[in-house]
Amino acid sequence: MEDISFQTTDNVTLRGWFIKSKQARASSPAPCLVLSHGFSALKEMDLQTFANHFTSNLSIHCMAFDNRGFGASDHGPGQHRHEVIPAVQTSDIQDAITYAQSRQEVDPDKIGIWGSSYSGGHVLWVGAVDKRVKVVLSQVPCVNGFENWHRLVRPDFIESMNKAFQQDRLDRAAGKVPAMIPVVDEDPLAASALPTPDSYHFFTGWAKKSDWRNEVTLKSVEAFREYNASAHIHNISPTPLLMTVAENDVLTPTHLALEAYSRAREPKQLHILPGGHFDGYSGLNFERNSSVQAEFLKKYLV
Repeated sequence: MEDISFQTTDNVTLRGWFIKSKQARASSPAPCLVLSHGFSALKEMDLQTFANHFTSNLSIHCMAFDNRGFGASDHGPGQHRHEVIPAVQTSDIQDAITYAQSRQEVDPDKIGIWGSSYSGGHVLWVGAVDKRVKVVLSQVPCVNGFENWHRLVRPDFIESMNKAFQQDRLDRAAGKVPAMIPVVDEDPLAASALPTPDSYHFFTGWAKKSDWRNEVTLKSVEAFREYNASAHIHNISPTPLLMTVAENDVLTPTHLALEAYSRAREPKQLHILPGGHFDGYSGLNFERNSSVQAEFLKKYLV
């Protein structure tokens, strides 16, 4: 696993890993899968587990990186750490593709993208608009921020949140520091970006063994509400799409993902996993999940 860094189009340094395939021949370039993680998550949070599975079983290299402002990656001048802006993150995925294409081990005409949760939505967007992408793997994706947000936030909390968004904009315009909000809280009724019990369990578990921090800017939550990741899902075709959906997902609701999948065109494949949003990262579900994804990659990219 090689530590890497690359520049974005606005000259921000992002950092991650390049994992070479154990199956690929050193004498010829191989396909590459670019992996990115979800809302506030770091590359250490199981991305290497998926990458190791793919590189051990397929003739395919993998690249994983920290989103801008998180983990080992930098943030740009005038930007803030721990801020999640979808348009910026999708652009950064495109720059990661460019970096992968520049490596001599990589076949530049065989690039796939893999995203989970928030980046599961990002790859739907990038796969639709960037035709360098030859395969899209979208895992438990956030497909429609507006609909998703209104299922996570109680109706009687919305007015106070709208006022908080407005005040944060006024404070930023006046040169004040941005308002911050916890990513998760043990109390699902407390203010947090991801107010579900399974989110709290997943992220606090990783907080004990990584550099993950329990905070994002309040603007990240407002940006989440306005983001419709699946708006162009019908334009992914003819690029093959695999969508992995959890059967009982309460963070990125199952029915929203299934509705988005229904609008995608062929070739496409749906894989429904038992359990909730985070259950595909480890245990028996990981084996089910990664094996289906590996077969999809074998069919369409390798």
